[in-house]
Amino acid sequence: MNPSTIAISLNFEHSYAAQLPEFFAPVWPTPVRQPSLLQFNKSLAGELGLDHEELTTDIALRIFSGNELPRDAQPIAQAYAGHQFGSFVPQLGDGRALLLGEVVDGQGRRRDIALKGSGRTPFSRGGDGKAAVGPVLREYLIGEAMHALGIPTTRALAAVATGEPVMRDRPLPGAVLTRVAGSHVRVGTFQYFAARRQVEHVRKLADYVIQRHYPGVAEDTERYLSLLRTVVESQAALVAQWMLVGFIHGVMNTDNMAISGETIDYGPCAFMESYDPEAVFSSIDHAGRYAYGNQPSIALWNLARFAETLLPLLGKEDNERAIADATAILDTFMSTFEQHWYKGAWTKLGLAGSDEIDSLKESERTLVDDWLELLSKNRVDYTLAWRSLADAAEGNASTLRSLFTSPTEVDAWLRRWKKSQNGVASSQLASAVRAANPLYIPRNHLVEDALAAASDDGDLTRFERLLEVVQHPFDENPELARYAMPAPTKFTANYQTFCGT
Repeated sequence: MNPSTIAISLNFEHSYAAQLPEFFAPVWPTPVRQPSLLQFNKSLAGELGLDHEELTTDIALRIFSGNELPRDAQPIAQAYAGHQFGSFVPQLGDGRALLLGEVVDGQGRRRDIALKGSGRTPFSRGGDGKAAVGPVLREYLIGEAMHALGIPTTRALAAVATGEPVMRDRPLPGAVLTRVAGSHVRVGTFQYFAARRQVEHVRKLADYVIQRHYPGVAEDTERYLSLLRTVVESQAALVAQWMLVGFIHGVMNTDNMAISGETIDYGPCAFMESYDPEAVFSSIDHAGRYAYGNQPSIALWNLARFAETLLPLLGKEDNERAIADATAILDTFMSTFEQHWYKGAWTKLGLAGSDEIDSLKESERTLVDDWLELLSKNRVDYTLAWRSLADAAEGNASTLRSLFTSPTEVDAWLRRWKKSQNGVASSQLASAVRAANPLYIPRNHLVEDALAAASDDGDLTRFERLLEVVQHPFDENPELARYAMPAPTKFTANYQTFCGT
């Protein structure tokens, strides 16, 4: 049974469906038995320009459960392919997600509003198309945390419990997430049509992406090369931001890389605690392909797959020239990533002041590298180490020293750091460090505790408190000290995250 239509409008537009009619399947969400509203993101609703008076709690529940749709919704499941752990799957697609429509927000940005967990689609591949409360709330929480950290990300507008069980390794309470994204176009979207040698479809998609996300390259003579260059730059910046806060995406398949440059698809993600470039938490990443330190190289690998889809559009006399031009752009990724990384790290050290990151001396880059080496050698908590530099700047290094098994080594490094301050006052340096380094991240043990309470007991208290804390990651509050503390070693040693699909 299809959902009914409700007599309100969310001012939806449908540029994707109108311009790319062969790129999706029309599908209605599956109505659910007894929906209840878990979370509604009022601030995001306001940002999107949604009418608070019209979108009451009752109306929101009916729409975002998929039981009723606004009259201007046109639900579609988008087609895409993708490399999953390096192996190509020619058809993936939205197996449990539906794009309801697009809105233009208060800043003039076009943004998708989509349901996730709303039932089967033609792309479900045998899955049930549903989602559970735990993974839905994880995506809600981590997305809001990333947004508060200033990292481009999809966000959640609502989370609705369905009142129905979903079968995973055991019966779990079901839920539907409403996700907001700059768009849901992925590297895998391009791969879907490239694999079928539908060059004109790839061209249409590229033109749509340029129009929607990168209009500045529309008039370039070699617009598709410019598109590749711009996407490479945006992904280099994004991954650097991940690394600077210790975020591990967990499943960087090409279908999980958004062309818009946003973080998308929060599955087995986690924040690193003790600094370890080889840190992996995903239960399905047995070989460590998507480990923390591998994320830049994997992003480049994904971008090479994106470049392959664009080769027929480059208009070169021969394929070798097209490959050479695309390769030249891909070859800039690592240097661009490093520019963003060192600039971000220099800011985290409180020493920013120049946008010319290339002007950093070798000794200054070495200062960053040696800091990370100390963190790795001493297995120091990544978030607390950076944040504790603020106290050290004010002359109290005891908190920082207590994190190290060999404090004398950090003492030597601190002396070098202070020599790099170039006359900056201690109070100014400490303020700069605190402004650049979060104190509160979604600590894995707190996330799991909050999700278990919500899923197993229907208790949202811990989730809502954690959500409130991570939405203000830089603002220290002594009453929230436990939210800054690392997990017990026993927890971390055995911790795994799961996709939850």
